[in-house]
Amino acid sequence: MNANHLNLQRVMTARSIAIVGASADPRSFGGFVQGNLERFGYDGALHLVSRGSVEINGRGCVKSVDELPEGIDLAVLAIPEAGVLEAVKSLAARGCHAAVLFASGYAEAGEEGQAKQETLARAARDAGIVLVGPNCMGFTNLAAGVPVTFEPLAVRERERRPGVGVVAQSGFMAATLRDAFLGNGVPVTSVFSTGNEVSVSVEDVLAHYVGDAQTRVITVYAEQIRRPGLFLRLAAEARAKGKPVVLLMPGRSERAREAAQSHTGALAGDHATAIALLRREAVVVVESLDELLDTTAILLRYPQPPVGGAAFMTGSGAMKNLALDFADDLGLELPELEPATVDKLRAMLPPYAVAENPLDYTTIGVRQPGLIGELLLTMLDDARIGSIVLAIPVGPVVAQKDKAEHIVPAIAKARKPAVLVLTGDASPIEPFFIEAIHASGVPLFRSADRALRALRRVAAYGEALQRAARVAQAQPRALPLPGPVPANGIFPEYQGKAWLARAGLTVPRGALARSADEAVDIAKDIGFPVVLKAQASELPHKSDVGGVLVGLADEAAVREGWRRLFDNVGRHRPELQLDGALVEAMGPRGLELVVGAKRDPEWGPVVLVGLGGIWIEALKDVRLIPADMAEDDIVVELGRLKAAAVLRGTRGEAGVDLKAIARVVARVGEQMRANPQISEIDINPLVAYPAGTTPSVLALDALVVATA
Repeated sequence: MNANHLNLQRVMTARSIAIVGASADPRSFGGFVQGNLERFGYDGALHLVSRGSVEINGRGCVKSVDELPEGIDLAVLAIPEAGVLEAVKSLAARGCHAAVLFASGYAEAGEEGQAKQETLARAARDAGIVLVGPNCMGFTNLAAGVPVTFEPLAVRERERRPGVGVVAQSGFMAATLRDAFLGNGVPVTSVFSTGNEVSVSVEDVLAHYVGDAQTRVITVYAEQIRRPGLFLRLAAEARAKGKPVVLLMPGRSERAREAAQSHTGALAGDHATAIALLRREAVVVVESLDELLDTTAILLRYPQPPVGGAAFMTGSGAMKNLALDFADDLGLELPELEPATVDKLRAMLPPYAVAENPLDYTTIGVRQPGLIGELLLTMLDDARIGSIVLAIPVGPVVAQKDKAEHIVPAIAKARKPAVLVLTGDASPIEPFFIEAIHASGVPLFRSADRALRALRRVAAYGEALQRAARVAQAQPRALPLPGPVPANGIFPEYQGKAWLARAGLTVPRGALARSADEAVDIAKDIGFPVVLKAQASELPHKSDVGGVLVGLADEAAVREGWRRLFDNVGRHRPELQLDGALVEAMGPRGLELVVGAKRDPEWGPVVLVGLGGIWIEALKDVRLIPADMAEDDIVVELGRLKAAAVLRGTRGEAGVDLKAIARVVARVGEQMRANPQISEIDINPLVAYPAGTTPSVLALDALVVATA
């Protein structure tokens, strides 16, 4: 386990708790906390600090923190903000280990609140107290019976089963997730709200759950991950232990990023980069609250899903057709069944039923409910199938009894993800049927759409586990920089291209000319026609000032081009001193792509690839790829571009060499990993040609940016 996180064991299993601001009013914050602890049968030492009460519910009170015994594990600060700093210092003097602060009005409230929070953070650090919050709802350890929250909670027995650990920066989301899981029979070990994270962050709670034997799946709602490197390392540890981490992190839209800042005082980072690198560590990043709940429930039952497409079973042709459309919209594969599977299904089905995926088994379940389970397990035995959905109506009481006795036990035997959908929306389910489902651990849905969406995330997690095992392990050799880093960090194109060529990329033949005579000599050597490009570190966008001339067909055109090029730049940028002009062979026409890379200061490097020209500007059709992704996996990512059909070839045109493109992406990623001075690489366009063409890719323009 990493050493740069807090050990929360003593906080979450506190054996002594003091409520500072205890009140006889059961609807006060202090009253709610005391009521929860008493209803849960908290068996540790409970101390009450109250200026106005001698005793509350038969428990004696002290007037001040100074009268508390020494060494209390956890204090709950149910007091106004004005008294918090003094209370923290007094608790420190009594050797208190940690405190929970519910109060708001700190960093989420603007500059004044941010200043208050910084003062509070310093006081907690100086006092050596771990502070949970502020602006949080505390936590509830359901496994240990320690509910430290101001919500009134229903009495529950301690959770003995392996379950879900929930952590959320939002108290509302923490409560919502807890209630949804428990309402669906999903066991929950602990729920933790971190709020503004003065001391305890999402990463600290994640570390606790990674090390907790009873927590099998970790569910996270985070508006900002404040320590990306630590989060990624903990996610890798969770993956190694077979514990899925399911994350919902808003911020895809500009308005969501602004809202996150106002809500938690978080400064939003690069959301897309974060998502790409989180998925690299097999974090299951979802896009909605429904997906967060549903994917968690499935992965709790099946934490190591196999790679493979999904199967869908139903007794309705209409539901089958809807499943086909919805899976196609999601990009969830519903593969054809193996011939041997088809033969087995035909032997069980009536002659008029079609043995295929999705499977409509018609009305046979009415007379033979046990046969549905046999069909399901047969489909799951198919090597092409990684998961399955069974969508059936709830039905009358007799039908529910059949399903509880025959179908649920069969699904419970599945060793691959198998979920049950009971259609009919809010139509009632008999208590005995619900009990049978919950006891079996079978994930239950009332919507086929939600089930398929969750299985898409489960399938992606299975792929991510395999992909993580294929990442490049060895640290590549860092190439020396193209030269001294310019003041603006941008190397002129001729230096950047020479550097990329040493990294294994193909660039046009050419060289830098410092005079018209040199330009002519270079052109004669490489062959006409040629391109002439103005070169200077301060001129990364040459076309804007007339600094690129193409199709120069002979010596006279090169000499005239040289004069015109320098005149163009001189008119637009008279102060600029050019290094010269890059003379290059004209590249043949092909499919234009963009390959770029950047180093996020918090998250690290990622590589971008997509079609160039209007595609990237109008459609934003790109894939963000971790810098250490294997080449075969990069080819898979290329196939997930919206315009992937263009790469494969359309209207009789040959497709381009995907493996050659993947090599370029991988080489760029290698240098981003190897050389921390490189902050950005931009190859635009990278022209791609059909496989077997020489060259198969050609970097026509390139930008390399570094830090001194």
